[in-house]
Amino acid sequence: MHKVLIIDDSEINLTLIRALVLKLGECEPVMFDHPLKALEWCRGNVPDLVIVDYMMPEMDGLRFIAAFRALHGRTEIPVLMITANDQKDVRYEALLGGANDFLTKPIDRIEFSARVRNMLALRTGQKFLADRAAHLADEVAERTRDIRERERELIFRISRAAEFRDPETGAHIQRMAHYSEIIARGLDLDAATCNLILQAAPLHDVGKIGIRDHILLKPGKLSLQEFDIMKQHAMLGYDLLKDSGSEILQAGAEIARSHHEKYDGSGYPRGLKGSAIPLFGRIVAVADVFDALTSERPYKKAWALDDAMRFLEEGRSTHFDPLCVESFIAGWDEALEVRQRFRDEEAPKI
Repeated sequence: MHKVLIIDDSEINLTLIRALVLKLGECEPVMFDHPLKALEWCRGNVPDLVIVDYMMPEMDGLRFIAAFRALHGRTEIPVLMITANDQKDVRYEALLGGANDFLTKPIDRIEFSARVRNMLALRTGQKFLADRAAHLADEVAERTRDIRERERELIFRISRAAEFRDPETGAHIQRMAHYSEIIARGLDLDAATCNLILQAAPLHDVGKIGIRDHILLKPGKLSLQEFDIMKQHAMLGYDLLKDSGSEILQAGAEIARSHHEKYDGSGYPRGLKGSAIPLFGRIVAVADVFDALTSERPYKKAWALDDAMRFLEEGRSTHFDPLCVESFIAGWDEALEVRQRFRDEEAPKI
């Protein structure tokens, strides 16, 4: 059914036009004898065709068309204006103001039917194209979701590749990623940014792929020379990811390079200090250290949660960004849920 809006201050004209519209079939006429009331109706309803008289009180047809076109989503709807034979100047002005076609008084029934059918056909085509565009947009969105899901899986597997060469577990990268998200939310970062750090944080140690086994897997304390080699994993991870077109991998590159920086400038690889350290790096530093301390490894026992929390608090403004520590503490209950959800013996996907 086509919804046809008819505006005319003459009851006789309204009755005549309504009858002509009904003869076309599949049309629902909506009539107003006052343009302001019709305009108010248009704020909440979208007609398929507007038929408006030129001569009306308070608001003539030209002003009505201008006000109608100013409403959101009404610029393409066909408008048919009814004028007198001697009002050419009015018709020219109406064309410039948004009218699509005209009828002259007295209304010829055959001409009326032809013009209205043509304008309704135009509207049908517009709606078809709009529906098609919406359908294509949904398809693109679905394909995009599929691509992002595959990207997430690939990133997870890349991050696990580094973990396979390290005593750390797959559950570690899940926990520290979710800890990072908790901190980000506590800092009032927007939802998209929080999700980005959740997806990118697992790449923090991907550069360990380039560290030799005798150093990476050494059970005892590293020598100064060995530690210098180990520290190279930060830049290796950055170099591996930095040129990607993926927003997640770009964020992962920055995290890989900056999560070992310390707030007082004593970290590596660049010795950055305070806010000069990228925010994602400052966030992941807290999440990564906390999980490393509270996880058992072949070369160490797991710390008690209270001891690990005390270490974070004591490291405010030296090792860690104090705001990130405060945010993690504020989300402590959520952190405990994450710790319970992602145990070392089971590593579900994010």
